[in-house]
Amino acid sequence: MVSGVVSALNEAGKVVASDAMTQASARSTADHSKFEVLQKPFASGPEVTKACLSCHTEASKQLHQTKHWTWEMLHPDTGQVLGKKTIINSFCGSITSNYARCTSCHIGYGWKDANFDFSSEENVDCLVCHDTTGTYKKFPTDAGHPAYVDKPFPPKSTDPKKVWKAPDLSEVAQHVGSATRKTCGVCHFYGGGGDGVKHGDLDSSMTDPKRSLDVHMGTDGLNFACTACHNAEGHDIKGSRYTTTAKDTHGIDVIGRDDGSRASCESCHGSTPHPRTVNNKINDHTDKVACQTCH
Repeated sequence: MVSGVVSALNEAGKVVASDAMTQASARSTADHSKFEVLQKPFASGPEVTKACLSCHTEASKQLHQTKHWTWEMLHPDTGQVLGKKTIINSFCGSITSNYARCTSCHIGYGWKDANFDFSSEENVDCLVCHDTTGTYKKFPTDAGHPAYVDKPFPPKSTDPKKVWKAPDLSEVAQHVGSATRKTCGVCHFYGGGGDGVKHGDLDSSMTDPKRSLDVHMGTDGLNFACTACHNAEGHDIKGSRYTTTAKDTHGIDVIGRDDGSRASCESCHGSTPHPRTVNNKINDHTDKVACQTCH
């Protein structure tokens, strides 16, 4: 019975792997610069979101259900409440000690204290993930907002290189696209206070890596975006760093799912990734030995 399940998942994995290789070449069918609702000046990020929602009516509702928005989750086995909203860690401490700085990496606007309105649809920041201009940045201490006027950081700096430029929100809104390594990296490469500080294998070198650095994301190789593996359904990104995976009792799926979508090696390569020839014995070890032990 178990072998039958594994076989089915292997076949599904091959399909997922094939799809992932073609994701990078996918193109949008919409030119947002042609949309009248975006062809006007915007005074704030929430104003842009309101315009986005006039077409993408369900986007904020979807995001409200995700860990990117709530910063918390229930452990499936212990029932513990986990996530940045509730835990203390050795890199960031606790967000309650410095809300406006920590939440510059939140996918929303205005989380400056415990009274943040998590139900507000216009508080969702669409641009931080979908900007393609490279000009949109959240200001370090403005609770998720970008700079609306040019201003220095640190605040009293006289160095012109330390001035954060206010982005042209209309220009950014008219040039949105799929999430990229760069937009994911704005938060995930710099977590913990600096480049590569929190996650030793995630830093700005992954924005434009060679295959020798990352076999999946290398620009001279498969050129995957992060979302090739951490793909999304209803804005819910696959994969969780708050659940132990050394002993995976949930198969290859994301916790709570049964759709073969877990962000793991097995999701694409299956449980018997080696050719069924002289490598059969190697396949016998995949349930005990981590892929990265050899690779």
